[in-house]
Amino acid sequence: MARFIEHIYIDGAFVNPHGNELFDLHNPTTGDVIGQVRLGDAEDARAAIAAAKRAFPAMASTSRAQRRDMLHALHATMSTAIEELLEALLEEYGAPIARARWMASYAPACFAAMAETLENFPFERRVGSADVTMEPVGVVGLITPWNANAGFICNKLAHAIAAGCTAVLKPSEMSATQTEIVLRALHKAGLPTGTYNLVNGRGDVVGAEIATHPDVAKISFTGSTAVGKAIVRSGADTLKRVTLELGGKSPTIILDDVDLDVVIPAVIEAGYMNSGQACIAGTRVLVSEKLRDEFEAKLKTAVENDVRAGDPRDPATTIGPMVSQTQWERVQGYLRLGVEEGAAILVGGEGKPEGLDGYFVRPTVFTGVTNDMRIAREEIFGPVMGVISYRDEEDAIAIANDTTYGLSAYVFGEQVHAERVARRLESGRVVINGGAQDPHAPFGGVKQSGLGRENGAFGLEAYLEPRTILGSTSNHVLS
Repeated sequence: MARFIEHIYIDGAFVNPHGNELFDLHNPTTGDVIGQVRLGDAEDARAAIAAAKRAFPAMASTSRAQRRDMLHALHATMSTAIEELLEALLEEYGAPIARARWMASYAPACFAAMAETLENFPFERRVGSADVTMEPVGVVGLITPWNANAGFICNKLAHAIAAGCTAVLKPSEMSATQTEIVLRALHKAGLPTGTYNLVNGRGDVVGAEIATHPDVAKISFTGSTAVGKAIVRSGADTLKRVTLELGGKSPTIILDDVDLDVVIPAVIEAGYMNSGQACIAGTRVLVSEKLRDEFEAKLKTAVENDVRAGDPRDPATTIGPMVSQTQWERVQGYLRLGVEEGAAILVGGEGKPEGLDGYFVRPTVFTGVTNDMRIAREEIFGPVMGVISYRDEEDAIAIANDTTYGLSAYVFGEQVHAERVARRLESGRVVINGGAQDPHAPFGGVKQSGLGRENGAFGLEAYLEPRTILGSTSNHVLS
């Protein structure tokens, strides 16, 4: 049965929006319409901002223990929604089931991780003869994308609450089912009225209002570099603080001292994670001229035999559909462009995998790619990798760094060697030999991959402003 999502969330209540535009929700595995969401408008955004502004003084004065209790309550209520969220991720987004399970579990884990960070965070510091107190920045606008909507909502909100801020959220309208599940779970935690408010709506309507409104002190946005730049321009008049996690074109460097049979599965995981719809995907694969032929032969075999596009509910599926027809067409355009630029298809190519409808892309690897090609410089956001050969280690590092992006990078090789190369890469994050993610480590990019950091103490500080107090004799610490 088709679902209809008609409410937004303001002042602790589900309310009908002023906006009346209806947006179709699709199942990307089949292309079928599975429901509609009623979108809010600028008036709804202003109402949400006003609610957050009213709630801010009380939220700013909460203690560390009160904020910690809020985070624990949110973790508890979100944990009860994991299975329902998993179902939405399969139906509305088409994430392969293994990935979808991780994504559903990640959402509540964000609150637990931030509660740990909050435990010993220094809100007051002695600097010379001054006291420096870290104060909440104010009302924050949190804008999230469709490729991991629930996790981004929870992670950004966790930062805001730990800092003592109030929030207005604008999630992707394409992920309205996930948003509804998250919102109903968060509501059960019983946080003070107005602490967080949420408006479904378009970026150029609701997002634009949040980005320009004088009562919003900070924006945290995850999405495309083009939109991130527009947000910076929109917020300039009111000098909004910004955290931007934007696009990427991440290099994966294969050093000559690797075991290719061990490395290739990790290279595929880095390049095709989240069906290729990941800003951190390692889509530029750098391999030496010496190893290129052997590497490409093994990679081709592995993609043909081990990478499967198909039903997200099938445990054998590793690649799900693109989120929309528009995204499918975008990827198809880059597949054509790569051939026009002179690259060759090693495996995959245009069209859909045999026997599949919906928005499926054939997992693709280009060979003969040079770093000046558009397929090597622009974010495709699909299961498409390009193999670029290098002469020596210096050439590899130069190619890896020759990009306008700098969100993530991957290095595979003998440990000491790989660490030496990793420290020369211009990237906000470098993963050596498949190292595990740490939820407390800062995440964000350099160059045009963003501004600021999320996660842990670095992420929390982005929601705080230091205030210097001179001549103080007190020893007040947030407790």
